[in-house]
Amino acid sequence: MHGRLKVKTTEEQAEAKRLEREKKLHHYVTATKAIFEKRKLGQLDKEALELTGQILGANPDFATLWNFRREIFLHLEEETPDEMQALCKAELSFLESCLRVNPKSYGTWHHRCWVMEHVPEPDWARELELCNKFLESDERNFHCWDYRRFVVQRSLVPPQDELAFSDNLITRNFSNYSSWHYRSRLLPQLHPDPHQQGRITEEVLLKELELVQNAFFTDPNDQSAWFYHRWLLGRADPEPTIRCLYVNREDASLVVAFSHPVAVAPASHDLVVFGDESPLVVRWRTPHGRNKPGLMWLCELPPAALNDHWPQHTFRVLWAEGRSQKECVLFKGHKDCWSQDSVTEEQVFRCELSVEKSTVLQSELESCKELQALEPENKWCLLTIILLMRALDPLVYERETLSYFETLKAADSMRSAYLDDLRSKFLIENSILKMEYAEARVVDLSQRGLTILCHLEHLLLVTHLNLSDNLLCCLPPSLAMMRCLEVLEADENGIETLEGLPPLPRLEELSLCNNRIRRPSDLRTLASFPKLAHLNLQGNPLCQIPGVQSELAALLPNVPTILT
Repeated sequence: MHGRLKVKTTEEQAEAKRLEREKKLHHYVTATKAIFEKRKLGQLDKEALELTGQILGANPDFATLWNFRREIFLHLEEETPDEMQALCKAELSFLESCLRVNPKSYGTWHHRCWVMEHVPEPDWARELELCNKFLESDERNFHCWDYRRFVVQRSLVPPQDELAFSDNLITRNFSNYSSWHYRSRLLPQLHPDPHQQGRITEEVLLKELELVQNAFFTDPNDQSAWFYHRWLLGRADPEPTIRCLYVNREDASLVVAFSHPVAVAPASHDLVVFGDESPLVVRWRTPHGRNKPGLMWLCELPPAALNDHWPQHTFRVLWAEGRSQKECVLFKGHKDCWSQDSVTEEQVFRCELSVEKSTVLQSELESCKELQALEPENKWCLLTIILLMRALDPLVYERETLSYFETLKAADSMRSAYLDDLRSKFLIENSILKMEYAEARVVDLSQRGLTILCHLEHLLLVTHLNLSDNLLCCLPPSLAMMRCLEVLEADENGIETLEGLPPLPRLEELSLCNNRIRRPSDLRTLASFPKLAHLNLQGNPLCQIPGVQSELAALLPNVPTILT
């Protein structure tokens, strides 16, 4: 037995590890206490740097200690430039060792940015090389990507050089979401579309479509290229503007609908109303009474602005912030007037396509259909087919789009609720387009399987809306933007309550047959609807409650209600 190495038992190994951990913990706690004591006493010296370095070397995510090191460096800035350069160089070397412990440490990358802003002679080329090294080991390290953008901005690296860097990474590996995203930031700088801020010229766009198509045909299940393709199909947000102006004589109201949510103070000087070229004193509010940015703002007009003896009144709204205005004329004997932009002419829901771009997208659609035949359950391919159809012509492809939605839901059942909402959004957009083509104020959205209501700001002028036989669980507060609505049918849904629904000023008839309304109190909000004269509740659970008719009569004394 002599001369043989004694092998520790499992218990001995565990005990040795325990003692080692206790020793490290004791050192960690002692050093931390000493650091906080030095900070409390204001001892901003190199010994404090040494102590914090011991802790951060083992745990780079101790944010308070990075703050303390910055305080020490600010105190030591009184040193000569050469000494400060040496200190910063040593700090950068220390930071590199910390990043090897945790390459995704928020505090370490942030502190490196700070040091590079304070070093007398920064070596930006070395920092780019550092980024290359860390991205070589983990190309999706978004902390390193953020730091790279910081270095590029400070060192004025040309965008074309960074685009070449992105090309190199994507060529090596198509599955590089960060590099695709970087392209979406660089290309608008290098090839800006003069007509769409934040977008790229058509020539470059067509080349990018070809590149990304190669990527998703190489690996159809990787989501990176599909997301980038979706960005390419997107469009720039147009400049905020007034989309519609509506004036009603009966309640002396004026309504302004915007293309984007805007903030308007009650007595705003940015949104000004002129009646027959004279400025009017008004107070603005949103239809649902919330004091926050909204798509629609309304006000009450002074009585003098609607003098019945005049043959006509011209109303003009000037929005200073968006540098836009709109005007409409209310003639004698007319109850209302309006002026609104065309949804189709403004390309609100899709981009205007050139012949060349349409040809490329059509070719992409056919290619994606071929890929889908080979990969029938690839959700990214199915979603892209739907988006391509929307980009080409949402009305022509409506029926085919709905069929692909069903296939996509079967392939991606975990996101079926999201897909139902997206499908509902597209159907409502199509209905708005059809409504405008027909110049109608009646909209039929029944039997569409809708799960949400959206874009209601485009339905300001609609008088009759049919939402029957859908999958709606509630009527949203945004319904208050339908200021002209007189008849609302919402039978055969899953509506349980009307709580939170603001008053609809012109609603006269409301049908809620065969929903899930259980208590009269769920209808309390209807008491504030000034013109409601007909309510149909047949087939709701509350109809089975004894004495419900008298309870409803007390709640809604001026509204005849049908229960059976």
